[in-house]
Amino acid sequence: MVAAPLKLLLGLENEGFSFVDVGHSYQPKARKNSKTLYCDSLYRFCFWDFWTPLLNQYCVQFKRMKIAVEGCMHGDLDKVYDTIKYIENTRNIKIDLLLCCGDFQAVRNEKDMDSLNVPPKYREMKSFWKYYSGQEVAPVPTIFIGGNHEASNYLWELYYGGWAAPNIYFLGFAGVVKFGNIRIGGLSGIYNARNYCLGHHERPPYNDNTIRSVYHVREYDVHKLMHLEDPIDIFLSHDWPLGITDFGNWQQLVRYKKHFKDEIQQGTLGSKPAAQLLEKLKPSYWFSAHLHCKFTALVEHEEGGRVTKFLALDKCLPGRKFLQIVDIESDPGPYEVQYDEEWLAITRKLNCVFPLTLRRGDFGRTQLDMQDCRQWVKSRMEDRGAKPCEFSQTAPPHKPSDSVSNTTFSGFPRNPQTVSFLELLDLPYVLDNALDSRDTPASLPQKDDYSEDIPIEDEDDLEDGEPNNENRSS
Repeated sequence: MVAAPLKLLLGLENEGFSFVDVGHSYQPKARKNSKTLYCDSLYRFCFWDFWTPLLNQYCVQFKRMKIAVEGCMHGDLDKVYDTIKYIENTRNIKIDLLLCCGDFQAVRNEKDMDSLNVPPKYREMKSFWKYYSGQEVAPVPTIFIGGNHEASNYLWELYYGGWAAPNIYFLGFAGVVKFGNIRIGGLSGIYNARNYCLGHHERPPYNDNTIRSVYHVREYDVHKLMHLEDPIDIFLSHDWPLGITDFGNWQQLVRYKKHFKDEIQQGTLGSKPAAQLLEKLKPSYWFSAHLHCKFTALVEHEEGGRVTKFLALDKCLPGRKFLQIVDIESDPGPYEVQYDEEWLAITRKLNCVFPLTLRRGDFGRTQLDMQDCRQWVKSRMEDRGAKPCEFSQTAPPHKPSDSVSNTTFSGFPRNPQTVSFLELLDLPYVLDNALDSRDTPASLPQKDDYSEDIPIEDEDDLEDGEPNNENRSS
């Protein structure tokens, strides 16, 4: 039995989130004349100097993993890692894992920016290239999903997931991995009703249409995730599940995001596929970003009395609520990223209907006899091991000393990690399959027909919070 005050501190009651909210600035500050690190909204006050010894003793006894959750990265890895180091040093704790909920912007060099759907005036190298090149190493294991501002050419190389840089793992367009005994799933991209049922027809180099559609969530990836049966501890999505605001204080949300009110009342704020996955998977935690604000909700599922704790976070900027530390009960470390047996079985079974053209996938013709497939995967993993293939570069990193771009390469490389993954599952490599004339995207809506969500210069940066003209659900 845990003492009641300690249970309150650790968030074992009510929302169940952890004891520290540090997203207000790059360096969290205690309130004046107090030894309290302020936790706003639904979170608790934490008397660190008094509670830290008891907290550390509790964590040793019950093996609680400390996970940092971050909203939209936008390439600012240096700033996020500096914030984590500050927390660790000042609070005498060790963060075990960083999760990023999209807009990671894994830009390796100038050429990658051609695949980044960002207005030219906002295109910057930021800091990911340092970690890709080896100049810097991520101080904490990092797992991320994609959003709607990504170097999509690079993420397509790692469609099934893989190391984007040493110690920085991309979960794939959809994926599940294990970190210790914690099972983490995720869905990259944002929902767009027009493109949802299409196949993954986009190939680099992208045009004005495909640079936008490449990151739109596809039915095929959701279909794979809907076949998960084993419990999920954490799920990541970039946009919010449709209707999630019904389970939190949406009235408070619209006080500072006034333009959300109509969409909330009309039931259009969020992603339909994400809502379907939330209902099916019922994860213990669901983390999102995209709308550049913090929001919490508690979803009580009808079946089995399970509860999902939802948290959305802002982007990495001073004064924004972009980072949260969460404690989750786990086995003792050390921890490492490992493949998930059930997910590998689903991937192997459904790869035969992987749609790579404009045509919708024919999912009905695949019978999922998962028991035999899982046994096959288990045998392969016993022979090979569950660790993903090691990181390897497939493009030259940015060199600040070069006066001109050093990215004169062309073509679409096969990432050795993806090749190794497919060899593990005895699957063919199809990511570079060319489209025939019947499958060209010429018939797709033109650029002006698209309505995208939350550009880099989002509505929070506009005077008086005027809403922009872009719809979050299309």
